[in-house]
Amino acid sequence: MDFDTRLADAWVRAIAAAVEKEEARLTELDSAIGDGDHGSNLRRGFSAAVTALEGLRPDGPGAVLTRTGTTLISKVGGASGPLYGKAFRAIGAALPGPADPAALAEALAAGLDAVRALGKAEPGDKTIVDAWTPAVSAFRTAAASGASLPQAATAAAEAAELGAHDTIPLRARKGRASYLGERSTGHQDPGATSTALLFRTLAAVTTA
Repeated sequence: MDFDTRLADAWVRAIAAAVEKEEARLTELDSAIGDGDHGSNLRRGFSAAVTALEGLRPDGPGAVLTRTGTTLISKVGGASGPLYGKAFRAIGAALPGPADPAALAEALAAGLDAVRALGKAEPGDKTIVDAWTPAVSAFRTAAASGASLPQAATAAAEAAELGAHDTIPLRARKGRASYLGERSTGHQDPGATSTALLFRTLAAVTTA
C-alpha cells in the first residue's frame, strides 16, 4: 500500500473530525499553560482545510497536503496555524506522487524540519517537537525493516502518544508556556497532544 491522493484526503478529513471531537480536551490542556485556544484554533483550521479540498482535483497526495497547509496558515491564529501549516506544506512538497513507507517517512521528517525551523524548538522543550520527533523515528525504523504503511503509521502513532505523555514533567522552554517557568511542569503539552492526534489519525486511515 502506498500513501496516495485518496489517503491524503482521508487523513485531512480524519484530523478535522478528531480535532472536533477532542477540542475540549485540547482547550483544557492549553488553558493550563497557554492561551486556551489551541482546540478552537485547530478545529477552525482543519474545518477550513476540508472546505478548501472540496472541488479540488489534486494530481497527487502532495497537492492535498499543500492546500491543507496553506489553509491552516491563513485561517488559524496563534502559533499552531503557522507551525502545522508549514509542516503540511513541507510534507506536501515532498510527496509529488504516491509514496511507499520509506518515502512517507522522509516527507514526515520534512514536516518536522519545518516545525523546528519556524519554532526553533528542540526535543525536551515541551512542544510539538516532543511528539513529532519520536513519531518520525519510529516510522523510519519500521519502514526500514520492511513494515507496511499501516504498521509504520501505527508505530509512529504509539511513539507520538508516548512523546506527548512524556512532556508532563518537562519545563517549557518555548512558546507561551515558557513564561510560566516551573509552573509549566505537571501538564501535558497541548501541541504535542494534537501532534499525537495527527499520527493517530494517520494510522487509522491507513488501517481502515
